[in-house]
Amino acid sequence: MDLKTLGWNEFFENHFNELKTEHIFPARVVTAQREIYSLYGESGELKAGLTGKLRFNAASLAELPAVGDWVLVKLSPDKSIAVIEGILPRISKLSRKVTGEQTQEQIIVANIDVIFLVNGLDGDYNLRRIERYLTVAKDSNTKPVILLNKTDACPDYAQIVEAVTAIADGVPICTLSAINNEGIENLKTYIKKEQTIAFIGSSGAGKSTIINCLLGEGRQKTGAVREGDDRGKHITTHRELIILPDGGIVIDNPGLREIQLWSDEPTLKDTFTDIEDFSLTCRFGNCTHESEPGCAVKSALETGTLDAKRYQNYLKLQKELRYLAVRKEKIKSRNDKIVTEKRISRISKQIKKHNKYDF
Repeated sequence: MDLKTLGWNEFFENHFNELKTEHIFPARVVTAQREIYSLYGESGELKAGLTGKLRFNAASLAELPAVGDWVLVKLSPDKSIAVIEGILPRISKLSRKVTGEQTQEQIIVANIDVIFLVNGLDGDYNLRRIERYLTVAKDSNTKPVILLNKTDACPDYAQIVEAVTAIADGVPICTLSAINNEGIENLKTYIKKEQTIAFIGSSGAGKSTIINCLLGEGRQKTGAVREGDDRGKHITTHRELIILPDGGIVIDNPGLREIQLWSDEPTLKDTFTDIEDFSLTCRFGNCTHESEPGCAVKSALETGTLDAKRYQNYLKLQKELRYLAVRKEKIKSRNDKIVTEKRISRISKQIKKHNKYDF
């Protein structure tokens, strides 16, 4: 299998040459399930686990392989077992905070060029969720594209396109009906050979149906949404990297019930550029947009120039990121302590081993 077909380029080549040792070869992660990884390499597909050293040295989930990663692999002498010894630096990554109370980064996919943000034009449509998706995507060093699927379910979708355009800040928007195979050709503009596209969206938005259209076959399982609330079931249960017949690579993802942010507050400026522009014209540079005179944001809200729901969502995301920043700092201190303890433990074992044979 040609590595370039899998997305191998000069960036990965250079880093591999710096890290490679005897019998080590590169491969790309296709699926990852409970530390059992499916990989594509020059010799084809293989299964692999992690070395104890890689698992031990990982201070967080983000330091373990994710779908899309390029990894350093070594085969056992009889070539029956493959193990992942390291991860090449990532050119991009799509991250979120893990669900629940833990403050950890979960890398959804790595080394992607384009993110398709899939939204259904049925009950799945939510403008505030699209703003959240854009915030996540713009922190990933990739190019986002908004897909509005199921035009067949929404005869007046032109109004929705207008509303999405108003908050998209120039991000491309494609409308389509995957179930009728309409509008699929427009997506191919963003699908290039040797480049990787990730699909994210809620369950039932049509991610797998779109991928089936691109494949020209019903490879990915699909399911109907529930009547009454238009919510889909989790048909796709794991992330998977797929090579398209005409070139290009796509990654299908399970539906995201929630996608908590894992970024810094300045990221909001890239998503909410209109609010940032208003802020720059406030009378006071440190305006909180609450009670200060000459507040351009308050004025825009009063005149309707700035949508109140959009601003409330901005404040919600801002609060979420500020709380996350505090939690990140605490976790960083804890992880630094863990790394130090592991280093001390390793040195201690080496000293004991040396003393054992020191007669």
